[in-house]
Amino acid sequence: MIKYALACQYEHAFEGWFGSSTDYDDQQARGLLECPICASKSVRKQIMAPAVAGTKAQGSAEERAKARLMMMEAVRQVRTHVEDNFDYMGDRFADEARAIHDGRSEERGIYGEATAAEVRSLVEDGVPVAPLPPKPPEKDELN
Repeated sequence: MIKYALACQYEHAFEGWFGSSTDYDDQQARGLLECPICASKSVRKQIMAPAVAGTKAQGSAEERAKARLMMMEAVRQVRTHVEDNFDYMGDRFADEARAIHDGRSEERGIYGEATAAEVRSLVEDGVPVAPLPPKPPEKDELN
């Protein structure tokens, strides 16, 4: 995964995670990138320093716990956004994703379930798919 610092034409700064640099380029070319603050489709990469893993300790236990909670919240927000804004297809997901890709169905965001074989077939055929983050545990379920 690659994390890019992004900004829209109104200088709203945000981050985006992509499977590869070509995924970013493809989504940008297809107009799929959008500012989460103002919905502008004019999005660009910002200059950022690369993250280099080192051998130093990665912060205190408290800092690591805080980072873990922040990541869980980000995952929850992604999932909530998808559930609130995309069409749920259930086990018809693979068929509908292929229909959208082939132009037989209207272009829109969808989510649902697919078998490993269905996902492999979609990826092999160039249909863009990504796993939906799992629901994080509720705060009262945490240790």
